[in-house]
Amino acid sequence: MSLYSRRGVSAQKEEVHQATASLDKGLYPFAFCKIYEDFLGGDAEWINIMHADGAGTKSILAYLYWKETGDISVWKGIARDAVAMNLDDLLCVGLYDNLLFSSTIDRNKSRIPGEVLQAIIEGTQEFFDELKKLGVGIHFLGGETADVGDLVRTIAVNGTMTARWPKSKIVSNEKIAAGNVIIGISSSGKSSYENEYNSGIGSNGLTSARHDVLESSYGHYYPESVEPMLDKDVIYTGSYKMTDLVKIETGEEMPIGKLLLSPTRTYAPVVKAILENHFDDVYGMIHSSGGGQTKCLKYLPIPMRVIKDNLFTPPVIFELIRQSSGADDREMYQVFNMGQRLEIYTSPSAANTLLDIIKSFGMDARVIGRVEASAKKELLIDVGGNQIGF
Repeated sequence: MSLYSRRGVSAQKEEVHQATASLDKGLYPFAFCKIYEDFLGGDAEWINIMHADGAGTKSILAYLYWKETGDISVWKGIARDAVAMNLDDLLCVGLYDNLLFSSTIDRNKSRIPGEVLQAIIEGTQEFFDELKKLGVGIHFLGGETADVGDLVRTIAVNGTMTARWPKSKIVSNEKIAAGNVIIGISSSGKSSYENEYNSGIGSNGLTSARHDVLESSYGHYYPESVEPMLDKDVIYTGSYKMTDLVKIETGEEMPIGKLLLSPTRTYAPVVKAILENHFDDVYGMIHSSGGGQTKCLKYLPIPMRVIKDNLFTPPVIFELIRQSSGADDREMYQVFNMGQRLEIYTSPSAANTLLDIIKSFGMDARVIGRVEASAKKELLIDVGGNQIGF
């Protein structure tokens, strides 16, 4: 078993998919999110979506950093994670405006005081205010905050996003086909609408990252941050403290904790600009979240071969995790986005136009690969000249 599996998590969520196998797949079974008829409005030309996601175990990293430094601002980052993980999933089916959001926060009151809740809730609204200025409208409709210490050891921050949308403006992934090229958008750096460097980590694989990178003392001083049934040899096996400094791509230094806690970048302003002006050139979109660079395999409409042979050089945070864990390339690219979290399938003739739009937002982007005909659904990833097949 991989370290990831031994820590009680799954990059591919096999058991979850098995449990939901008999459920309705929605109107477009290959779309990134489930899409249903317009139950709310009763209009055959519109659809409904309700999507749920959250910050995952990244909240434990915020807890550790806050306990060590007293910096409560990290909780505002967790609020952004919970929103962006919902929003960027919905972007992949074409939605980017007039969305409704409801938060769900479960906390252990004995460890998470009211000031932390306040930071999360205020951070959510601040994020929405920023997005509104960028033309992305999300309405905050409150939610549920529950004190459930018997269930939650620290805190879980999640949310649900809902919308009605014109059926004619849906990206269903059904147009993905041989001959497409794949545009990848970097998850790291500093976009025109971000205030600081983003490590690119997102909100997936943080259980593995936390235990691989941080030193054993965290398990001793903060036992509430660990599943008690885990084997001792997979708990906080790294050599770093949260406040240890690491040199990033710009030559500056940042604390390890801040790299791990970089808020999940939303691509909403970029996708909005693309879809409003070049909707017909977008054949499919994939949010490379849980499952990393293999996520695309779940949404291919027919058998085909996806080749990714021009991916970005992984940002510092991923190399740090790789060195600390000893994980091979196969596991790294299945668990983490490795520096590319959103991919767009388009025609070769439209690629440069879309790339120019993306780069105008201060983000690195490139054609990372292509789609070929095949008798089965398969993925080939080139890493340093070595080809990994999935």
